[in-house]
Amino acid sequence: MSWYDVAIKKLCFPSVELFVKAGSDGESIGNCPFSQRLFMILWLKGVIFNVTTVDLKRKPADLQDLAPGTHPPFMTFNGEVKVDVNKIEEFLEEKLVPPRYPKLAPKHREANTAGNDVFAKFSAYIKNPRKDTNEALEKALLKSLQRLDDFLRTPLPEEIDADASGEPPESCRSFLDGPELTLADCNLLPKLHILKVVAKKYRGFEIPASMTGVWRYLDGAYRREEFSSTCPAQKELEFAYLDVARRIK
Repeated sequence: MSWYDVAIKKLCFPSVELFVKAGSDGESIGNCPFSQRLFMILWLKGVIFNVTTVDLKRKPADLQDLAPGTHPPFMTFNGEVKVDVNKIEEFLEEKLVPPRYPKLAPKHREANTAGNDVFAKFSAYIKNPRKDTNEALEKALLKSLQRLDDFLRTPLPEEIDADASGEPPESCRSFLDGPELTLADCNLLPKLHILKVVAKKYRGFEIPASMTGVWRYLDGAYRREEFSSTCPAQKELEFAYLDVARRIK
């Protein structure tokens, strides 16, 4: 086999291994939205890959040699170590291209920024122990979620019939950029899932039923294997935030 044939084979059938954070048992998938983000991207790309969970308390020596000083997630692609989630995402989008692999970048720029502050608002809310600031932080979280809901309920340009009269109908799309999952969803959905589980467990907070856009989005995501099968178990999320979620005093 010539060097050219080998190169083509590696391009069409790359050897890919994803290393993700292990759960509390040291083996299952742990709480890490960045790990899930890459897991979803590889699954959506349709590339064959292996997943290895890494127990941060007992990181094997061979993994320390493979990616010294690096915590998961990281990846090997044809034996080459790739680190930094954003760079890995860019690499996969540039390397795994049509027609063999789907393009996952959103068509609409706004999809990349929708909900971009939700997780930060959630983190401030869940980590706050002070009763006097709890209400304000909850309102800030709700405001952020409302902006996301507004975006999901607002039709995208291709959903609007230019010949129709009156106000365009509310969007019924499943995901941020349209009917299919994109890189934007791989980034936001793992964080939104954490918010949904953890806020209810430790604050009794639930995303309001009136936010129909957000609930349509989550419901659609849970019906997709690429998301539901890459989610850590609920108990892992609750365990991960056991010492993070502060009791209100």
